[in-house]
Amino acid sequence: MGQSPYESQYESRHQSPYESPYEFPHQSQHGYDDGSPPWTRRRHVAVAAALVALVLLPVAVDRAVAARIESRTAKAFQEGMGTSLPPEVHVRGFPVVTQAASGPLRQVDITAHDIPARDSTRPLPVSELSLRLHGLTKSEDDSEAWARSAEATAFLSYEDVSNALGLEISRGARPGQVSAVVLVPLGKEVTVTTTLSAASGNRIAFRNFQVTGGVLPGAGGALLDRVFQQPIRLRNIPDGLHLRSVATTGDGLTVRFSGRSVTFRPEGGSAGGSAGT
Repeated sequence: MGQSPYESQYESRHQSPYESPYEFPHQSQHGYDDGSPPWTRRRHVAVAAALVALVLLPVAVDRAVAARIESRTAKAFQEGMGTSLPPEVHVRGFPVVTQAASGPLRQVDITAHDIPARDSTRPLPVSELSLRLHGLTKSEDDSEAWARSAEATAFLSYEDVSNALGLEISRGARPGQVSAVVLVPLGKEVTVTTTLSAASGNRIAFRNFQVTGGVLPGAGGALLDRVFQQPIRLRNIPDGLHLRSVATTGDGLTVRFSGRSVTFRPEGGSAGGSAGT
């Protein structure tokens, strides 16, 4: 049968250039256009940019507050401990603004280098001190600061230990053991070993002396008694931190501390002769 005039007119009205009854969107040189006016698209972009700014602005403000606290803490620590360079300070947790406004800082990490000793006899500097402070608050006049609890790790080089004891100290054959070289008459050397242990008052004690090389005369034994009889004290440690363990490494000693109600004071204001920040 032939096509009726009505069917022909219907198809001609609904026929598209794409030979489909569906109308495709207009395509520009940048892709398909959704048909919305340009000002609508610009408004969508502006709203998206405003939302991004609302998200990033608090982060930037918080980072600025944290940076200020870190800078002030580093300066106070440097002045209190007498280091040549300010330590690395990181305030942990987000947001820092609410922590600073409401009370203690959740966690503050401090890493300092080359902390000088203030003991007139057998001074032993600390090559590196890493502190992790929990619940840090300060007094209104900035004269003191307190940490609810803290852990610390100090590194003492064999060179500094040797200078403090007056003997050449190196790593021993066993864990926690060091070797010392003692000069005896006729230019000979005797090697002795001693085991390190943590003693009260943040002191490193020496025990279990053994001669491992050569013959030690009576005078040499008396010398060792003078050197090792008294533990050596670490005086440049904040109040409230207590020595827990001493370990030997290839380059020096690793000393670990922990404590509660750890107090930081300016130089010279620390009780018991230990330094603070």
